[in-house]
Amino acid sequence: MLKMFAPPPPISRLPKKDIDGTYKKFRLKQFISIYAGYAAYYLVRKNMSLAYPYFKSEYGFTTADIGFIGSGLGIAYGLSKFIMGNFSDRSNARYFLATGLVLSAIVNVMFGLTQSVGMLFVLMLLNGWFQGMGWPPCGRIMAHWYSNKERGSVMAVWNTAHNVGAALIVPIATVLINSFSCWKLGIFYAPAFLCVSMAAMILLFARDTPQSVGLPPIEEYKNDYPEDFDKSQAENNERELSAKEILFNHVLNNKYVWFIALANIFVYLVRYGVMDWIPLYLQEVKGYSHESARLPFFLFETAAIPGTIFIGWLSDKVFKGRRAPVGIICMIGVVGALFVYSTSDSTLLINVSVSLIGALIYGPVMLIGVAAIDFVPKKAAGTSAGFTGLFGYLGGSVLSSFAIGKIVDVYGWGAALNFMMVASVLAIFFLSFTWNSDTDSVRNSKKSA
Repeated sequence: MLKMFAPPPPISRLPKKDIDGTYKKFRLKQFISIYAGYAAYYLVRKNMSLAYPYFKSEYGFTTADIGFIGSGLGIAYGLSKFIMGNFSDRSNARYFLATGLVLSAIVNVMFGLTQSVGMLFVLMLLNGWFQGMGWPPCGRIMAHWYSNKERGSVMAVWNTAHNVGAALIVPIATVLINSFSCWKLGIFYAPAFLCVSMAAMILLFARDTPQSVGLPPIEEYKNDYPEDFDKSQAENNERELSAKEILFNHVLNNKYVWFIALANIFVYLVRYGVMDWIPLYLQEVKGYSHESARLPFFLFETAAIPGTIFIGWLSDKVFKGRRAPVGIICMIGVVGALFVYSTSDSTLLINVSVSLIGALIYGPVMLIGVAAIDFVPKKAAGTSAGFTGLFGYLGGSVLSSFAIGKIVDVYGWGAALNFMMVASVLAIFFLSFTWNSDTDSVRNSKKSA
């Protein structure tokens, strides 16, 4: 591994009187860094949804062509999130996060320079791989700087970075397209420039672990220890784990991680099945224009912000760290909203249903990410999150692009919406296996196994 990416070693502990103030300052910096940084990742990921109608009208691509191009991101991102997740558990999150953002920005510039289906697919593979360098280091920072009892609520707020980034691309693209009559500038080039600027901010403010800046581990600072944490072996608890230990001791032998990974396939299928196809679906089925179809896309993302925060709070405060019950409630609501979205011709009801799907679907997305961290030691957080992401993207995201594109071409949009409703039911099925699980119950079951 390149020396730049090696995790920084612990340094001498700060004086006790300085710890609380310094901890609060650094926690705020870490949160801002991973929030703004991950929002920037979405500027150069979800911008492609706005480009799809132009691919059809200007390049003559079919719906299946667009689905094929889009599937490249899911294939590469799923693999990368898992592989890079394992690397990130043994890397400096600060440099890891910034590097992926710069490389993804470069690929987005290249998007605007080709009209070939094959080349766009290859570029989507590259973009997906570099995008896989985003979530794992954020998960590493979250695991090291926030304790178990606060992580659901904090991660719920952080998870809205997805929505902020994906929503911001709409006004950015609209203003620049209207001002300069160049859709590539608004959709590809400007977001890439913004991402390079954000990478510089990450390098300036982000840090890896509390110990690397002279602070105690988060468990000690918050007095929030997992049930199996051995205080007498605190130094050993903080050692870096090997790739083999992380993968085989804490992820692949954990049945709860497998259940949420399988559920993630169907949660992601619905998430991207709606989000990626909103502009094209509304134009082809409901008669929307290029510009009017952007509003529901914007509503989908912005409605997720309060919805995700509330859902995270609910899982922490009402369900006491049990993520599955809240996720199942959300997916039941998604089924109803999908039905309205597919059958209504009312602009108001379409906007409401899209908003409701956005407000609800990001809850299970976030909760599965939190559970992936909850169910393993913090040194394995990136790998666990990457493993669930592998299933979500290789299964759900790829199906939402390639399979839905084929279904639409052969059977029509109605069949595609029915496909997503079935996926919602399957997500509920797999989440139900973790209904009573929280951090301590998972670890207790592993000790008794």
